[in-house]
Amino acid sequence: MFLAELRQPERATAQAPVKLKMQASWPPASTFMDNFRMFADRVKKMSGGRLEIETLPAGAVVPAFEVVDATHRNVIDGAHTWSGYLIGKHPAAVLFTGGPGGPFGMDLFDHLGWFYEGGGQELFQEWYEKIIGRDVVAFPICPFTPQMLGWFKQPFKGWADLKGRRFRAVGMNAQLLKEAGAAVVSMPGGDIIPAAERGAIDAAEWCCPTEDMKLGFHKIWKYYYGPSMHEMTEAGDLVIGKAVWQKLTPEFQEIIKSAATETYLRWWLQHVKNNSAGLQDLKTEKVNLSRTPDDVLKKQLETWDKIREENAAKDPFFKKVMDSQKAYAPLVVNGRQTMFPSYDYAANYYWKKR
Repeated sequence: MFLAELRQPERATAQAPVKLKMQASWPPASTFMDNFRMFADRVKKMSGGRLEIETLPAGAVVPAFEVVDATHRNVIDGAHTWSGYLIGKHPAAVLFTGGPGGPFGMDLFDHLGWFYEGGGQELFQEWYEKIIGRDVVAFPICPFTPQMLGWFKQPFKGWADLKGRRFRAVGMNAQLLKEAGAAVVSMPGGDIIPAAERGAIDAAEWCCPTEDMKLGFHKIWKYYYGPSMHEMTEAGDLVIGKAVWQKLTPEFQEIIKSAATETYLRWWLQHVKNNSAGLQDLKTEKVNLSRTPDDVLKKQLETWDKIREENAAKDPFFKKVMDSQKAYAPLVVNGRQTMFPSYDYAANYYWKKR
């Protein structure tokens, strides 16, 4: 009998899970935190519990708008945020979120296609590392589109009537509203209601029916307008420190990438369903839901076209990203127009009378 047959088998030593601390740019009550938690849950399950993500809301470690810098400095391991908040660092931020009207008519999934099939992801990484100098890796994860125009203390009639409104907005939408003459105030989502209660703002844009109502907008304002062209392909980002990323095993890296893509899709399906139901809740809360005047939608696109071309003329990287989108868009947009019937055709056939 061999000695090996006489020995007791050694117990496998369970390794402690790898734990990453990440912070979001969203307040605790935000539905965007649901997206963050969904991602963490998928990572834990896909890794068999070997990789865990701690999901912290805005302000837990650093202020909402500072999560990318904190990730770069290794204060936190990663962030759940929106590149549009970084437009002040470089204007191409808006292109990675899509820009008003979507990039040249693309919808949410066309834009995601540009990321993964048209070179957008590589440009995104170049932007973070070389253009704004942040040692991070980033992936799209949280689509929050289409967005509404916003909430108002008093009704408005059109583009010219936006002049003088004290309007909370961020990113490119802030620039569009400034062009309309609004007095724009930028602040994190958690600060909007307190600012409204103080009378510091009389209008605000955050997101969509369910998300807005969860933060309590309907208790402050009773005039709500939609749709809007300002964020038609908007998505938040998963950001991870580059040093942290490089220490992860290739398996864990693939799990994170797969979980981010799955979360993007599954959460958006819930997002559309929940916001559609939220439209019905507006009636219970006696909110006046009105369609945005057509002249506002057109002006948003015209103003964006002007701003986009001005930035492209001044900044080579902005133009590089814009040209990439401009080359990809006609392929898929024209393809869809040829292969897909109008959404309205079958929708109106079944539901117009309702």
